[in-house]
Amino acid sequence: MLRLENAFLAELRDKVRDRAAEAPTQAEAFVEWFESLKEGGPGQGDPLFPWLAEEADPDQLRWFFEQEAAGEAGFDDLVAYTQVKMPIVPKLELARNYWDEMGCGKLAGVHGGMLDALVTTLQVDPEIERTVWESLALANAMTAMATTRRYAWHSVGALGVIELTAPGRSALVARGLRRIGLSDRERRYFDLHAVLDIKHSERWIAEVLLPAIAEDARRATAIAEGALIRLDCGYRCFERYRSALWESSHQSSQ
Repeated sequence: MLRLENAFLAELRDKVRDRAAEAPTQAEAFVEWFESLKEGGPGQGDPLFPWLAEEADPDQLRWFFEQEAAGEAGFDDLVAYTQVKMPIVPKLELARNYWDEMGCGKLAGVHGGMLDALVTTLQVDPEIERTVWESLALANAMTAMATTRRYAWHSVGALGVIELTAPGRSALVARGLRRIGLSDRERRYFDLHAVLDIKHSERWIAEVLLPAIAEDARRATAIAEGALIRLDCGYRCFERYRSALWESSHQSSQ
């Protein structure tokens, strides 16, 4: 399984290697490149999310969330694996991020618990057998980078780009859930990430990316590869979701 995982990561790296090589290796210039991914990175501005906000019916939103829940790798665990033996300044920020994910020690605030509550509310059953391969590939890529030490800086890039790009998507999903009647409490997982991840992204850039690359410029390429791997995997998910959901919309309208 480890050999298969290594081959999987090598294939993903091959697809982004040339684009990642274009990223600057000077810290401030790299951050400018990294932040540009929010608008110009793979999958950004995908039409799936405005459609979820404005048009998707309850069954379609439920299917979308089932795919997302089944492929959820657990941001808290990914951060915990990634921080092992990190330099102290990035490590402290990863620790703060982890603590936020864990509700700052309060059970009601644990992000994974909010996700589980939404699974119950929407009455979905996230089974791998019903999950599209693109969602599983995304989760497997994130897990592989976080748990393989030579890919630790790739994981930093992948996790950081989630914080950078997730707020807009989360806000649109929350709007869709509000439209079909879910309460503030039931939508809390997506409402929270629409706001909190903006702060997380700012701190990730200031406390993880800048000091890490300033200390060793070679890290920039690995971080860029990880970010692009995450965005590419996400884009494949969005394409697959659109294909399945819009086909179901067409069939139901006939």
